[in-house]
Amino acid sequence: MPQTLSAPAHSEIIIKKSRFIGCVQPMADRASAQATVDALWKQHPDAAHICWALLAGGQSAAVDDGEPGGTAGRPMLDVLRHQDLEGVLATVVRYFGGVKLGAGGLVRAYTDTVAQALLGAEKVILQRMATLQCEVPYALEGLLRRETEAAGAELLQVEHASQVVLRLRLPQVQADAFVQRINDLGQGRVGWHPVQD
Repeated sequence: MPQTLSAPAHSEIIIKKSRFIGCVQPMADRASAQATVDALWKQHPDAAHICWALLAGGQSAAVDDGEPGGTAGRPMLDVLRHQDLEGVLATVVRYFGGVKLGAGGLVRAYTDTVAQALLGAEKVILQRMATLQCEVPYALEGLLRRETEAAGAELLQVEHASQVVLRLRLPQVQADAFVQRINDLGQGRVGWHPVQD
């Protein structure tokens, strides 16, 4: 089951006088990743390279930033894939130490930096969520609130009009069973509305 990270985690290794500063963090899309890399350049203006890999569905990317092709971004991306992660950005800031590492040495340095950062990272299971919206008579509001809490769902919004409109979020895998249970308990008095996520 795919996982993401709950918070950023860092690492730092030195290989033949070159300093590799790694970070893995949750990241939703390429625009956010690019903004993060741009901020890293401001923090490390003297760095030789800032290589990065983003594993985020169709927005995934692998950037070597001047290192020989395939020696940084792609190996970093492979580490993220191997750990079954999704929605994660890995960055490595390299300060060149004057000694060339060769292609194999670079691949090892970048993968080791990311792997070390991941050792300290807290992983969380990535669940696809469903947002549901229903309309019930006032007499059923308490029942629906209790069932929402019992299911571990998050109550997002409640509107009181001619009827009570409730919007809630829960894991996608629980949605059908939840709707069926509410329909059974509501005995035909629950109206469901499509929601755009």
